[in-house]
Amino acid sequence: MSDGTALDRAMTLAEMAPHPSVTVGVLAGREESFPDGRLHDPPVTHLDGTEAPAYVLTNGKRGIGLGTKRNTTKPAGDRGTVVVVTDRRTLCLVGGDDEDTAVEVPHDSVVAAAYRTGLFATRFVLRTPRKQYHCWAKRSTDESLLAAAAEYVEDRTAESPEEIEADDGANQLTYRGRPVSRENHPGVPDEPPSDDERRDDEDAGSQTRYRGKQVDRSGE
Repeated sequence: MSDGTALDRAMTLAEMAPHPSVTVGVLAGREESFPDGRLHDPPVTHLDGTEAPAYVLTNGKRGIGLGTKRNTTKPAGDRGTVVVVTDRRTLCLVGGDDEDTAVEVPHDSVVAAAYRTGLFATRFVLRTPRKQYHCWAKRSTDESLLAAAAEYVEDRTAESPEEIEADDGANQLTYRGRPVSRENHPGVPDEPPSDDERRDDEDAGSQTRYRGKQVDRSGE
């Protein structure tokens, strides 16, 4: 796809999108803060012909956590991360040294969509039957955007979600046959948290939300 074609398509998709987070600059890779682009290839080139983006999250330092928060990919150098929630899937794009890393989570594979906000980190969390994905967003991301994106994905999930077959490293821990995670089950052994995670968990203002409502974790 040529630069001109990519720009034209980005303009069309941005105009059709239901949320202003979908901008021409991000889709076409023409943001002023990233003169060389967040990615090697503009996000619009990763979309299928009839695929329509609805919400976009961005990050300049973190990519996507596969399985646990600690197992997070990071963009290389001056690259960044773009998370595009479309009518079909959530597409996480992380700029690398030579090429972009792309991880997709189809809506019909999602069991639950939630998000967490805090002073040190913000993330959009997708859970499938046996996997979990932490899509990191910049701290200034408006909570209404996160809530809308989570609800949008939830409304498009299947009654019987199918697990993603790709070996992408997002497998969750299991305990007695059920998926668990360190943040939800602190009694189950796991890797020690990184410094960033420790600060995140110690942040008194951090909250986990599901469908826009705070999740009560006092009984965990």
